[in-house]
Amino acid sequence: MKKLVSTVLGLATLSLTTLGLAAPTSAADLAARPYTKAPAPMVAAVYDWSGFYIGLNGGGGWSHKCWDNTVFLGVATVPTFAEGCHDATGATAGGQIGYRWQSAAWVFGLEAQGNWADLKGSNISNAFFRAPGDTTNQSKIDAIGLFTGQIGYSWNTFLLYVKGGAAVTHDKYNGFIVNPAILNPNVDTASETRWGGTVGVGGEYAFTPNWSFAIEYDHLFMGTRDVSFTSTTVPAFASRTDRIRQDVDMVTARINYRFGGPVIAKY
Repeated sequence: MKKLVSTVLGLATLSLTTLGLAAPTSAADLAARPYTKAPAPMVAAVYDWSGFYIGLNGGGGWSHKCWDNTVFLGVATVPTFAEGCHDATGATAGGQIGYRWQSAAWVFGLEAQGNWADLKGSNISNAFFRAPGDTTNQSKIDAIGLFTGQIGYSWNTFLLYVKGGAAVTHDKYNGFIVNPAILNPNVDTASETRWGGTVGVGGEYAFTPNWSFAIEYDHLFMGTRDVSFTSTTVPAFASRTDRIRQDVDMVTARINYRFGGPVIAKY
């Protein structure tokens, strides 16, 4: 019996020793764990509105004018006489140049704009020569300029902005009298360059890294001015001064080319 137990213990000891010697060899024979490269971080393309730009615009405008006569044939009209109002409407087209710089999502800018215009209108005056309705006042705006600062907020390639600054218009005025005794019914004329202020709002979309398209609305506060008319008849038939109040509204489509680099990457 003792001999059997000794034999069993000997075999168990031999087996454990053999396993201990074989274990390191088996671990060494296992394949190395493969190396996996970490995925690259996501990169989002962000449009940068900074840079100089130049562009063209076109659309329509309308101007509301009211006329009050203050002087007629060198004599002051007391109280002033309201001749009436009219709207002058038409087309406008021109160009703009400016510079923008972007900080985070905020965009700031300066811009100068010059437009040809053809905003015309007229009204029958409450004043008359022979009978009511025989006198007409006519006006035309043939040029518009804007000098503005901008502030906007961008959503990548879309920009919403407001603007404000100075405005200037060139106006022409004419008076007509329907009278068989007058060969030329245009009896007096005047012109002026008028300065005022403007505010506006626009939305702009960049459809390529350098090209963008915008729709813009502007209101021009052109105030009230005394305008002196010159007679066009020989001999001089009439002379007057009218106090003319004027506002202008414009809606234009714009296309701009921005000088600058492409979109930037943001992690």
